[in-house]
Amino acid sequence: MAVQVEIWTDINCPFCYLGKRRFEEALAAFPYRDAVRVVHRSFELDPSLPKDHSDAVVPHIAEKYGISEAQAAANERGIGAQAEAMGLPYVTSGRDFGSSFDMHRLLHFALEQGKQEALLDALYAANFAEQQPLFGDAERLVRVAVDAGFEEPAVRAVLEDPEAFADAVRKDEAEAAQLGARGVPFFVLDRKYGVSGAQPPEVFAQALEQAWSDHAPELQIVADADTCGPDGCALPERS
Repeated sequence: MAVQVEIWTDINCPFCYLGKRRFEEALAAFPYRDAVRVVHRSFELDPSLPKDHSDAVVPHIAEKYGISEAQAAANERGIGAQAEAMGLPYVTSGRDFGSSFDMHRLLHFALEQGKQEALLDALYAANFAEQQPLFGDAERLVRVAVDAGFEEPAVRAVLEDPEAFADAVRKDEAEAAQLGARGVPFFVLDRKYGVSGAQPPEVFAQALEQAWSDHAPELQIVADADTCGPDGCALPERS
């Protein structure tokens, strides 16, 4: 008996970074955690970005939401405070954003290798904990993957073939749309329960309990006869 949790995320998304940690806190306290299988799915916040795109985060946020750069910087500091409260490093200035398509292709490659979690954590750290630009720099991406434990020739082979795992990424994104995901992070348990956003650990704990309970249905009585119980035994009917 197992529960499958699929998590749609994007490396550009700070709430995906926070949500992953909050879900992990809930999972660590879940008594049947060893029977939970987690798979990370692909979601691009902006699929239209060219492969080599890299730009500063704060001006981008200001333009996208129609706010001042000072307000955008304050928002980043607020997210940084949330991350710090969870023990996550978060650089509030100097980060970049860009196309994550190649990163998602590598994450599907890592899934085949059984090391998807390691690569995702490495990508999050490279994006949110370091000021060095991550997007639009293939060599930086190679170094991040190699440092996460992957063989360099295999990583380069994926990146140099634009079709490698591309269909898997597109399939994930199509499924997200079918499931009604309008943003990320988006958690789906057994394709039956959905949790949207970087919710508190208590919310994820409730979802895990609900999904698990569905695997252990209440006993259904299919035949009944005379029994004895705490109040005595059923008396036979007199003829």
